[in-house]
Amino acid sequence: MTNLLVFGFGYSAQHYLAEDSARWSHVTATVRDPGRAAALNSETPTQRAVLSFDGSAVSPALAAAVDEADALLLSAPPGEQGDPVLACCGDALMKAGRVRDVVYLSTLGVYGNYDGAWVDETNECRAKDGRTRRRYDAERQWLEFGQRTGAVVTILRLAGIYGPGRSAIDNLRAGTARIIDKPGQVFNRIHVGDIAQAIEAAFARRVGGIFNVCDNEPTPSGDPIVYAAKLLGVEPPPTIPFDVARQLMSPMAVSFYADCRRVRNDRLKSVLGVSLRYPTYREGLAAILNAA
Repeated sequence: MTNLLVFGFGYSAQHYLAEDSARWSHVTATVRDPGRAAALNSETPTQRAVLSFDGSAVSPALAAAVDEADALLLSAPPGEQGDPVLACCGDALMKAGRVRDVVYLSTLGVYGNYDGAWVDETNECRAKDGRTRRRYDAERQWLEFGQRTGAVVTILRLAGIYGPGRSAIDNLRAGTARIIDKPGQVFNRIHVGDIAQAIEAAFARRVGGIFNVCDNEPTPSGDPIVYAAKLLGVEPPPTIPFDVARQLMSPMAVSFYADCRRVRNDRLKSVLGVSLRYPTYREGLAAILNAA
């Protein structure tokens, strides 16, 4: 029997399990809200259980799942006190000694700013503080967990995630799409279907290490919106200068625009063997529209 324990049953994890659930005999997943856990339990298969976990209190049911876990899929964000899973369950996981595979979903944000230069997994992580630095620290802690326990630990650094229900097409239809012009700024993206592929390959190949999970073409943030508008046959929204837009942005959004880099995905393809279904936003947006 092979048991998967998912901490953070969000958008990416749900898409992964929709594609690769047959790998696991039983899946236990966590969400923060007890009401959402109950709703998900009413609609999920019998071999899956959804529990609530707020990052601090471990219920008896979750403690039992920790004791029986053979593999972990982790996307719960670290807080100011560090990684919540290691803080609450690390000792129990090591004591149980069952975990053979760990896949940790991180972010390309750990690289920090490279002024638009290309980076790969060998580059220094320049994030110095805040949520991206906490992600980097959590990566180190999980890699150390693997060294101590013998578990194969794979770190997947994700680009900006889009997919069905979360795309430029959806934003245009909702009237929330904005084209923000910051000269020289580019971003990588990744379709959630390709994230699912990367997670599946990490569990299947068991090579461990760090991988950038991103598309082939970093571009300005407005390019997908312009292309989505073309697909829909509508006019794109007007361009807003960054200095104007930032006045209405959250601090997190402003910090997102502070870093600029172009990210390579060669290891994802050559080592994990992932062939991107959506190598650029164009293929991804077209597929989203065709599936609607």
